[in-house]
Amino acid sequence: MITFAVAVFFLLITPGPGVLSTAGVGSGFGYRPGVVYIAGLFVGTNLVALAVATGLAAVVLADPVVRTVLTYASAAYLLYLALKIAFAGKRIAFIKKPAPPGFMGGLLLQFINPKAYAVNTTLFSGFLFWPENYAVEAGIKFLILNAIWLPIHFLWLGAGVMLHRLNLPEKTVFAINCLMATSMLVVVALAAYSAGGSPG
Repeated sequence: MITFAVAVFFLLITPGPGVLSTAGVGSGFGYRPGVVYIAGLFVGTNLVALAVATGLAAVVLADPVVRTVLTYASAAYLLYLALKIAFAGKRIAFIKKPAPPGFMGGLLLQFINPKAYAVNTTLFSGFLFWPENYAVEAGIKFLILNAIWLPIHFLWLGAGVMLHRLNLPEKTVFAINCLMATSMLVVVALAAYSAGGSPG
């Protein structure tokens, strides 16, 4: 169980679409819109986890058409987001939109977020600690996952809000934007690579 918790922490703390976009909402729109966005991400990630834990995701993603559509939708959105990050201008703004993405924006992102499927597949198919009762094990895993997921996302939101309040030099802003954009592109590359293997 401790090994599972450690795995959750390290799988979630690494930059992915969810945490990077959370920082972007905090940077661009402030704390309250960020909380609404996190609520959407939270519901979305739990629905994805439920689909993975019950095997529904494996059945749906076994269809090559669905898997291809999901892969291209994920890549297109993440590439778009990476470009917005890289060319954000003089301010720290990982996302530039006239209005915050809101609850539905967070919810929908998780359905096309390849990291959400990959992480949940890894966590629910491995790290067995209660093999005689999968339902109990899955329930405990959900509790541990959410107990770690929430503070990590609020930390990224806080980082985005803090960066928004700093009046950083233009070169520093550009360097941060490029780092975030590069992280997003790495996620796209990993998604494309994993699409060639298992549907998870």
